[in-house]
Amino acid sequence: MSLANKNVVITGGSTGIGLATAKAFINAGANVLITGRSATNLQKASEEINSPNLKTLVSDTSNMEGVAVLERYVIESGNKLDVLYLNAAIATFGPIEQVTEADFDAQFNTNVKGHFFTLQKLLPHLADGSSVLFTSSVVATSAGIGTSVYSATKGAINKIAEIAANELAGRKIRVNIVSPGPIQTPGLDSVADNDAKSNLAASTAFNRLGTADEIANTVLFLASDAASFISGADIAVDGGYLTYSRK
Repeated sequence: MSLANKNVVITGGSTGIGLATAKAFINAGANVLITGRSATNLQKASEEINSPNLKTLVSDTSNMEGVAVLERYVIESGNKLDVLYLNAAIATFGPIEQVTEADFDAQFNTNVKGHFFTLQKLLPHLADGSSVLFTSSVVATSAGIGTSVYSATKGAINKIAEIAANELAGRKIRVNIVSPGPIQTPGLDSVADNDAKSNLAASTAFNRLGTADEIANTVLFLASDAASFISGADIAVDGGYLTYSRK
């Protein structure tokens, strides 16, 4: 699938799904900018991808200063964006009675505020006919114990994306959502032990965790002309998680 010479921005692109997606876009011929909070992780990603078509930027989009850093970079590049992939996210899990204000604010700032204002500030720099994608999650429509705040952030993202799809239709900008199920990433490793990951795998029809590459393939499709009549969609890439029930 060719996306030759397309200009792509991926927030949260230094590890996991973001990194896999950056690789996929680079392999498809795109020019890619990935952002992240950690200069070290961005450097590792750059060395792993090893392409002149990849650029990195330290930008914490959970705050307006970080969003401004990204906006300035895009302005100074002089290029319109063909793809904006809003992927940065954090997660803290626990029952409602244990959630702190700091946990709540951190997740909403990164997962919701950051995406909303990154989209807002980059709207003037999106090419007409471009593609905007959000990483949501199947938890936006499920009700897992201990996921209250994280699930709420993903539900909020879904509604923002749906409204953006309507508001941007006049510019032929397509806005879509990718909702991963249980995916093997460094982020999952940080919050789930082997037993928890085994339980997550067993919750899918395929009895396994998904891979970051499987999410990247879906993002690449939605960003491409092959999905030219798809907008406002929420694509679950979950191995049947949302519909699977054990017999």
